[in-house]
Amino acid sequence: MKGKDKIWLMAIIMGVIVPGLIFSVAEKLYADKPAVDTDSSTQAAAPEHNGGVIAQEDSILVLQANGTVEKMNMDTYLTGVLLGEMPADFDEEALKAQAVVARTYAKKREQTGAKHIQGAVCKVASCCQSYCAPEDYLQKGGKQETVEKFKNAVESTTGQVLTYQEKLIEATYFSCSGGKTEDALAVWGTQIPYLQAVDSPGEENATHYQDHMQFSAQEFATRLGINPKGTPGTWFGRVTHTPGGGVDTIVIGGKVFQGVDLRQKLNLYSTAFSVVATANTVHIYTKGFGHRVGMSQYGAEAMAVSGSDYAEILSHYYPGTAMGSYLD
Repeated sequence: MKGKDKIWLMAIIMGVIVPGLIFSVAEKLYADKPAVDTDSSTQAAAPEHNGGVIAQEDSILVLQANGTVEKMNMDTYLTGVLLGEMPADFDEEALKAQAVVARTYAKKREQTGAKHIQGAVCKVASCCQSYCAPEDYLQKGGKQETVEKFKNAVESTTGQVLTYQEKLIEATYFSCSGGKTEDALAVWGTQIPYLQAVDSPGEENATHYQDHMQFSAQEFATRLGINPKGTPGTWFGRVTHTPGGGVDTIVIGGKVFQGVDLRQKLNLYSTAFSVVATANTVHIYTKGFGHRVGMSQYGAEAMAVSGSDYAEILSHYYPGTAMGSYLD
């Protein structure tokens, strides 16, 4: 074989065959990687701050439950997100607000690649965003008119995202705040200008606006890993609160606990809680459901019903942000 022919052959091997082998190996390495990384509803891991240029193509790589990746049209994906995230009877303006927030979340994940190596997002609520395909929604008893309603809400906001200082925001959201949202600093230890505590009235119809849990004295102490003396009524000391009304710190059995840690240890709906202790029982009353940072879905619904449009809803829950389109 002549020298030039050898050079061309090596170029072909390096340019075609080797990358294919690398891709094949990588695919096998990550095929069985679990889709779920952490905790709840779009809503657990601390936000990342990586700016970057907004991609122009209106599609998203979505990690499937079997480990494969599907390239989906963004609006098709978002229709499934709304079907998985929002009640069927929610107002159209609340749905539009959710569509913009969910799109912003997805595009931000696409930029940072923080969750998955294979795709920008997955379909698991406890990791990324909830997702329900229209056909699955209908099979479960949902109505076609609801699918069309949600689809229209998504398509009417096509390409729209939220930015802060010309960068995509960390578009966190949750179910219900219990009356006031929370600072990002209080939950994740990071100060974010547009994720501040704001009032969120009108949520009283939310499923988890208020909840009550009770624990025996023994179960409560065991979950917290403490061995306090006396009855539960004597265990509790000083409490400090966050700007959003959540428990920042609380002294229990002489030990200081963070509110976010108690939420995890006791499986509480939120950190906005109060405690009532009796001789043998600890009662905890919570308000809200989720980390309470960003947009309250039930708060968005209350604003929509009161006459606010989706732009006003987003401006309220993400103060200082701007709305634009990456398709312009």
